[in-house]
Amino acid sequence: MSVVQQDVTREVFLNFSPMARGVFYALAIVAMGIFTLGVVLKVRKYMRGKPERRWQHLWQRLVRAAGQALGQTTVGKRHWFVGLAHGLLMWGFIALFIGTAILTVDADIIPLVNPAWHFFHGAFYRWYSVILDVFGVAFLVGLVLMGLRRGVRRPQELDYGRPDLGDETRRGGFRAGDWLFVGLLFFLGVTGFILEGLRIAGTGFPAFERWSPVGWGLAGVFDQLGWGLAAHKITWWVHGIAALFFVAYLPFSKGVHLLVDAFNMAFKDPLAGRRLTPPIESSDHVGQRDLTDFTWKQLLDFDACTKCGRCHVACPARAAGAPLSPRDLILDLRQHADAAWSRVVLGQERRTDLVYGDTDATMTGQIISADTLWACTTCLACVEVCPVAIEHVPTIVGMRRSLVDQGEIEPGLQDALMTLGKQGNSFGKSARMRAKWTKKLPFTVKDARKEPVEVLWFVGDYASYDEQVRDTTIQVAHLFQEAGLDYGLLYEGERNSGNDVRRVGEEGLFEVLAEQNIEQLAKAQFKEIVTTDPHSLNALRNEYPAMGASYTVRHYTELLVRLIESGALTVQQPILRRVTFHDPCYLSRYNKMTEWPRRLLELLGANLVEMPRHGANSFCCGAGGGRIWMDDSSLTERPSEIRIREAVELDRITDFIVSCPKDLTMFRAAVAATGNQEVLAVRDITELVCEAVGLEMAAPGAEVPG
Repeated sequence: MSVVQQDVTREVFLNFSPMARGVFYALAIVAMGIFTLGVVLKVRKYMRGKPERRWQHLWQRLVRAAGQALGQTTVGKRHWFVGLAHGLLMWGFIALFIGTAILTVDADIIPLVNPAWHFFHGAFYRWYSVILDVFGVAFLVGLVLMGLRRGVRRPQELDYGRPDLGDETRRGGFRAGDWLFVGLLFFLGVTGFILEGLRIAGTGFPAFERWSPVGWGLAGVFDQLGWGLAAHKITWWVHGIAALFFVAYLPFSKGVHLLVDAFNMAFKDPLAGRRLTPPIESSDHVGQRDLTDFTWKQLLDFDACTKCGRCHVACPARAAGAPLSPRDLILDLRQHADAAWSRVVLGQERRTDLVYGDTDATMTGQIISADTLWACTTCLACVEVCPVAIEHVPTIVGMRRSLVDQGEIEPGLQDALMTLGKQGNSFGKSARMRAKWTKKLPFTVKDARKEPVEVLWFVGDYASYDEQVRDTTIQVAHLFQEAGLDYGLLYEGERNSGNDVRRVGEEGLFEVLAEQNIEQLAKAQFKEIVTTDPHSLNALRNEYPAMGASYTVRHYTELLVRLIESGALTVQQPILRRVTFHDPCYLSRYNKMTEWPRRLLELLGANLVEMPRHGANSFCCGAGGGRIWMDDSSLTERPSEIRIREAVELDRITDFIVSCPKDLTMFRAAVAATGNQEVLAVRDITELVCEAVGLEMAAPGAEVPG
C-alpha cells in the first residue's frame, strides 16, 4: 500500500513495547476465559431444566426476536422515552462492539494470515472514524437519559420496595449492581472519547483525524492543557482494563440480559398463559415444588429479567396490597436458582442433584410463599407487558399445582373446587337448574343436542346461575330471537369450562370438566360457538384444542356487531350518552379482542371515553385465577374498587360498560363499596343494545305464563 494510505490510519498499540502488548493479551485471555466460564455455567444451568418443546420453527423464531430487539418494539411499547433511550444505548453499543471487532480482525487476525490484506486505512478508516463517533455519542446520550430516569425521575417501576416485605432489605444489591453496570458503560464511553482526543493531540493533529469530530474537539482542549502521548498511554490502560473487566463481568451482572434476552424472546410461546400444558409429574409430587421441576425456558426467564418493573406496576394484586409482585417472584426464583447452582458447581455436596433440587427449603410454599402464589389473578398483564418475553403466569400456575397437591388451599377455594367437582358449577346448583332462566322467555330455545343449530351458545356459570347476571342473559336471548338467529344451548349438559379451575392449579378437575363439555359438544350439531363469558371463550378457543376439540368460538359482542351490520337488528334509538368501557382480561389480553365491543358501541351511537388503561393495557377486576372464590378481606383495596375510582375521575361519564358476567358482579359490588351508585351505572353492553334497538321485554324476574 502507498505511503499516503499508511498515514491515514492509527496505530492500536501506540508507543507500546512488545512486553506491554503481551501483558494486555494475557489479560484479554483471562477476561475471555472468565466470560466463557460464565456463559458455560449459565448454559449448564439451563440444561438441567425439564425439557420443553420450543424448537419448532427455530429460524422464524430467531428472525422475529431479532426484529423485536433491533427495533426496540417491546421495550418502547407504551414507554416511548425508554424505547428511545434504550435504542440509542443499544445501537451505540452494537456499533462500538462491531468497531472493536473490526479493529481486532485487522490488528490481530490478518497479520497471522497475510499482512498485505490490511484494510484499516484510507477511506475505510475515515468512514470508520466518523460512524463510530456518531454512534458513540448516541451511546452516551442513551446512557444519560436512562440514568436521569433512574436517578431523577425515579418512576414507580424502578422502586425496589417489596409488597410482601415493605422495604428494600433484600434488593439493595440489585440497585448497586444496576448502577455499577450503567456506570461502567458510561465510563467506557467517556474514556474512549478521551483516548481518541489524546491520541490526536499526541500525534500532531493529522488532518484526516477531522473525521473523528468528537476526538478532534477534545484534542484541542487537551493540547491547551499540555496533555499528549504520556496521558494517552495511561488512559489507554485505564480504558483497556475497564473494558476487559466489563467482558469478564458481563455474564455475572445485569448485563447478562444482553446475552439471554434475545433467545428468551425467540423461545416465547405465543399462547403463554392462554394455553397451559399439563404438569410433568415427579415420583412423589405434582407441580413445580423444587428447583428441578422447572423447565429450561423458565430458568432462562429468571435470568432474562432486567428488573424494569413494568410487571410490578401492572399487577392488580400488588396494587391491591397483596403480597405479590411478578418481578420479585422472578428475582427470588433467580436468586435461589443461582445459589443452588453455585453449591453444585463448588462441589459442596456429592449428591449434587439433590442439592440442586431439594435444598434447605422448597421453592413452593417457602421460597415463594403460598399467599404470594394465591394472590395472582392470572390476568396476564405481567406477560403482556414484559419486554423480554418472561412467562410469569405459567410459572405461578405450575407452583399452584404443587400447593393443590400438598393441600395448601384456603377454605373458600377448597369449597368452590369441591362444589365444581360435584355439581359442575361453583354455585352448588344442580345441572337441571342451569337453564332455568329460559322459563322466563316467551319462546323456546333449542336444545342443540337434539336438533341442529347455526350457533351454539355456551352460557357459562355466572350467566346461568348468578341472579343479577341472569337478567342480562335473558336480554341476550331476546336479542338473538329478535334477530332471527338460529341458536341453541347444551342445557344441563353444559359444565363450567374449567378455565379458572386450571389456573387455580387443579389440573385433574379441569380435565374432568373439559372432557364432560367436549362429550356434550360432540352430541350437538352447530357451525360455531358464541359465549358471553370471556373465561369460557378462552378455554374453548385455546385449551380444548389440545384435547382434540377445536371450534370456531366468538364473543357475543362480535356476533351482535354482525347482526346489526347485516340488518338483522336495527338501531332505532341511538345511545347518546358518555360511556366508558372496561376491557375484560380474558377478552383483551388473552384473546386480543378489543375491536368488537368498541365497534358495537360505535354502532349504538354511544360517546365512548376510554379509560386511562384500556385495550390490552386494561386493569383486572380481580376475579380471575380463582380469586372470585377466595377471601379478599386482607386487601388494602380491591382491584375492582381501584378501577371504579379510575372511572369516576373521567369527565361526565354516566355508564361503566362491561362485557363479562364476572365483571358485572365485581363492578356492581365495587360501585356500592365506593359509594358511587348515584354517579356511575354499571351496565352490560347488552343493556345498551336492547335500549338502542327498542327491544321491550317482560320485567326482569317475571315468569312468563304457560
